[in-house]
Amino acid sequence: MNAVLPLPDPASRRTDPRVAQREQAKLAKRLRRQVGQAIADYAMIEDGDKVMVCLSGGKDSYTLLDILLQLQKKAPVRFELVAVNLDQKQPGFPEHVLPEYLRGLGVPFHIIEQDTYSVVTRVVPEGKTMCSLCSRLRRGALYSYAAEHGFTKIALGHHRDDMVATFFMNLFHHAKISGMPPKLLSDDGRHVVIRPLAYVREEDIVQYAAARQFPIIPCNLCGSQENLQRRQVGLMLKQWEKEHPGRIEQIARAMADIRPSQLADPKLFDFASLGHREGAARADAHAWLAGEPHGEAAAEPPSAAT
Repeated sequence: MNAVLPLPDPASRRTDPRVAQREQAKLAKRLRRQVGQAIADYAMIEDGDKVMVCLSGGKDSYTLLDILLQLQKKAPVRFELVAVNLDQKQPGFPEHVLPEYLRGLGVPFHIIEQDTYSVVTRVVPEGKTMCSLCSRLRRGALYSYAAEHGFTKIALGHHRDDMVATFFMNLFHHAKISGMPPKLLSDDGRHVVIRPLAYVREEDIVQYAAARQFPIIPCNLCGSQENLQRRQVGLMLKQWEKEHPGRIEQIARAMADIRPSQLADPKLFDFASLGHREGAARADAHAWLAGEPHGEAAAEPPSAAT
């Protein structure tokens, strides 16, 4: 009986380490270019800034810190980076992972300890979405720390796809056209929030995080909630991208090219003055809805003789 020898793998299926390295280098260069472009376009970082990089342990925030560290070495302005993580006291959270990683990089960091997990699980009924309350508590803790330690900018790891998804979330569920801006002033006017990954695709971040072998920490608090509205919007966008490659990029570009006169918000565009004739009287909404003729009220017809 003749022995059956396995066929060698086709050359096309073998990965050349040199090719992989070149692809990784190209990806890193693209991310640096996109992040640098976003920083320049929105004046995110200025000379002397002290930037708090919010590090969650997910792929996005790891990538954000990694790219900012690379840009810092050759940036045209001087700025300081400090990584800050909020330990929300989730059960099983590996507290050692981030400190060990950051010490290995030699990056200044601080871990804020605040038990928001217990608050969220106590207040939010089982089966309900926890993201909104969790986000508010997390934002409050980070803002307070930033104010206490003199940070001039707060950097978050939201990427292009997050921004597009937020646009549709607000459109579908809140009946408003708004999103997640690359640069934001907090409601109290005390903090400037920046999103340097605004031009970066999530797909690229996934590949970059895998190549860099970041020690990813999963979120057990909200990550297990499968029926979130954001998840549904994300699935919709992925399907659109599958059927029409480049659609998410087109939407992202459109969000940066707003034409107020082509929408319908009278607070953003003076529709009332459009085509207005000088001296012509204008009737307000009350007059239009009242249904009364203009000028003096029409005389009442004489009553019929009895």
